[in-house]
Amino acid sequence: MQQPTQHLTLPSRQDLLDQLRFDPENGKIWLAEHRSLLLGISAMGSFRKEIISTMGQARAKGFFMRLGYYSGLKDAELALQVRPNSTPEEAFLTGPQLHCLRGMVKAIPICLEMDVANQHFYAEFDWEDSFEVEICQTVLGQLEEPACWILLGYACSYSSQFLGQEIQFREVECRGKGDHRCHIIGKPAHEWEDHESFRELFREAPLIDELYALQSQIAALEERLPPSPDTPTTIGSAPPFTSALQMIDKGSDSDVTMLLLGETGTGKEVLARRIHSMSPRRDQPFIAVNCAAIPPELIESELFGVQKGAFTGATQNRIGRFERAHQGTIFLDEVIELTPRAQAALLRVLQEGELERVGDSVLRKIDVRVVAATNENLAQAVAEGRFRADLFYRINAYTVIIPPLRERKNDIPLLAEHFRKRYEARYKKKSLGLTDRAMAALVAYDWPGNIRELENTIERGVILTDNHQSISEQSLFHYHSPFKQAIPETSQQQLNDQSGRLESVQSALPSATELIAQQVLNQEIDLNQLEEAILRAAMSQHDNNVSKAARALGLTRPALAYRLKNRLSDKT
Repeated sequence: MQQPTQHLTLPSRQDLLDQLRFDPENGKIWLAEHRSLLLGISAMGSFRKEIISTMGQARAKGFFMRLGYYSGLKDAELALQVRPNSTPEEAFLTGPQLHCLRGMVKAIPICLEMDVANQHFYAEFDWEDSFEVEICQTVLGQLEEPACWILLGYACSYSSQFLGQEIQFREVECRGKGDHRCHIIGKPAHEWEDHESFRELFREAPLIDELYALQSQIAALEERLPPSPDTPTTIGSAPPFTSALQMIDKGSDSDVTMLLLGETGTGKEVLARRIHSMSPRRDQPFIAVNCAAIPPELIESELFGVQKGAFTGATQNRIGRFERAHQGTIFLDEVIELTPRAQAALLRVLQEGELERVGDSVLRKIDVRVVAATNENLAQAVAEGRFRADLFYRINAYTVIIPPLRERKNDIPLLAEHFRKRYEARYKKKSLGLTDRAMAALVAYDWPGNIRELENTIERGVILTDNHQSISEQSLFHYHSPFKQAIPETSQQQLNDQSGRLESVQSALPSATELIAQQVLNQEIDLNQLEEAILRAAMSQHDNNVSKAARALGLTRPALAYRLKNRLSDKT
């Protein structure tokens, strides 16, 4: 028996590209002898959603697996024709390469053991960028089971036809249900304990007699479903985010002081509201305070109240935010901005459950749960003397780290769709959704402003897009384009008009520079504003060091200083 091949190198795909022909005059695309179609993933996603709604998920799974199954049978024939003189492994890998060529998935062979004579077969593949996972992310949402049904049906039929025996694959991990990768294992059917029930998925199951009953059941179930509690900051399945949500949910049903650590825009206040809504205090007040937005000289009176005559302007007694939150929850955002006196007063509330209003000597009992948040390192602030150590130990009892959006790439399509629907409803508009290029740009971008920046970006795209048009990358990103990172612009394929074949050329897509130049010519971007934006970005990135900024821009220091004086001096 042949030894297993680990991390195989795929053969050249040129022989497969040679089988692809475009016949635009007659409206046909050919792969070898078989006519093919170019079908947009958004249409497939809508079709899949409707099939699931009509048939139910179990029947829909079999339907789409059979769709992949029929495709795999034809490709197995093609593999034996195209690579008749190759090794069995090289010929077998035609199938995974055709998957990639069709734009369905990038199949990465991890292990492949083949001995046709002894009917031995074992294979493991990783699937990257599965189109079915993308459908889940943009249309269906996360499933409870593996989602790559078409790809799995294809793998089973292709392998069975190629080897002349029944091979079954299982998707043991899938990003469509929250795993970090899509991973499949294949072996002869009899080696799987559930091979009989799995085989039933490939049998046709007519629906004529059951359709109306099934629709009635679905309608009844939909009526019983509660409204979705999802908010922009609770949508997602990225492991760091789900871990944070699990910690929040476990700690919500208690009175423990919670500390939320995360960058600006990660949705800490909405998560604080989630904590309150899941706690025994849910029917009592929730008071949110941005400590950074209150002047330092007023922070103590705002939080703890003020007694009449305590200072100039205090003409009457006034309760503070803590008293307003009595028996409920108070959320202190940017807690690091509290003054030393306010920190001492907060410590007293946490330790003794009592407070004094400014200018008063009466102790008032207070029952309030505290949820604090900051985007800074509190331990470092303690070491620098900016934050009390004893207060830090009190609020650090239950800390939850909220991951930035750049660590939640898989969640971006779902969040983008959420915001698109929200703003289309607000502005009474209806688009065709985001283009694939626009979605790729969203995923490629690092989002320093996190969810808040993503929301603003989608809102801008909705506003700039006409009804019944697709939201383009250009409408989302005005002055920069993440697209260069999202889709490489080399080794692209271009149609040869004479032969109808795809040939490797430099990308025909315009560069980022050409796109910006075209926007200036179309008066979509003001040239002066563009130059000012570049100058500001360079100075900001290099801490206002003119020499460093000049080197980054390829200018001399005097040249940059002259531009700064003429462009920015009158605007600062």
